[in-house]
Amino acid sequence: MGKNKKSRLYKIMGLMILFLFSFNVATVGAASFNLRAVANSNENDEDYDGLIVFKDFVEARSNGQIAVELFIGTQLCGNGTECIQAVEDGSVDIYISTSGGAANMYPYVQVLDLPYLLRDDRIAEAVLKGDFTRELRKAILADSDNKVRLMAIGNTGGWRNFANTKRTVKVPGDMKGLKIRTVVADLPQALVKALGASPTPIPWPELFTSFQTGVVEGSKNGITDIMGMKFPEAGLKYVTLDGHAYMGALWYMNNDAFKGMPEDLRRVVVDGFDALQQATFASPKRKSIQAYSDFKKEGGTLYVPTNEEKAQFKKAAEPVYGWFESNIKDGGKWLNLLKAEAEKAEAAVASAHAKDLQ
Repeated sequence: MGKNKKSRLYKIMGLMILFLFSFNVATVGAASFNLRAVANSNENDEDYDGLIVFKDFVEARSNGQIAVELFIGTQLCGNGTECIQAVEDGSVDIYISTSGGAANMYPYVQVLDLPYLLRDDRIAEAVLKGDFTRELRKAILADSDNKVRLMAIGNTGGWRNFANTKRTVKVPGDMKGLKIRTVVADLPQALVKALGASPTPIPWPELFTSFQTGVVEGSKNGITDIMGMKFPEAGLKYVTLDGHAYMGALWYMNNDAFKGMPEDLRRVVVDGFDALQQATFASPKRKSIQAYSDFKKEGGTLYVPTNEEKAQFKKAAEPVYGWFESNIKDGGKWLNLLKAEAEKAEAAVASAHAKDLQ
């Protein structure tokens, strides 16, 4: 190829690169709505999985009119209270918390921590996709002066189960005397007491050492958290799959940011949270397979209570329902609503079984 032809070719290539760069800059800058989404976790967490799905969905389906920027960790805010306040004032647009992370602002969300009300994943997912979540949305909007909108409830870690360093727990009597780590909140402490064990509030970062030293002898966690924190190396060897609480993840959005969009884009955001919810429902199921396998390889013992044994746990935990009704404003309303929605989901599943098992 001659020198002049090469020169022209390089010029053409240069113009093409410049055009593509300019197009990308224009595309990035074309978003009419920029959403800042925060998860105080890491990139191995279900929350991150959900946000990746959400970001891809809304940016694509809005044809670039919505841009989502992810902040994973504590760059913008450090804990539930601080981050929910940031959603209120609009410095954060989207945030995810556990029920415990929001309990001091919206105490009734602790209804999600009441034990043994949601039977399994199928029931929990049906309940959290329905009117129960819509009622919580109304309450949170009212209590935040119409600033914080609950968009969806997903999952972050599967199910809470009892784990300990001492023995296999089959019935509530086996819990007697065990020092069980809890968060600094009344409801989980009430549950541990009801089952005959001793609640011991310990900060999460100190839990590994606390197992080693015997300050605590057990915890109530999902298997992915147990393995992610390497607790078997600290002596945690026994897990009872009682599934006392579904590890719900509450996804909030600044209501002004949501309402400030035209209806077609609000629909995209709502559908994006549905896709996020599906992702967080699925992610713990997949991750727990490897986590349970690893736990057993490290000498851990898994025990699945029989239906009769699980009924004993539920019976022993009944004082917790009374505590919730007595100590949380409108506690009876939220307890009864969750029970009613669970029963409705159970009836729907039973009807489906009757048709599908023929």
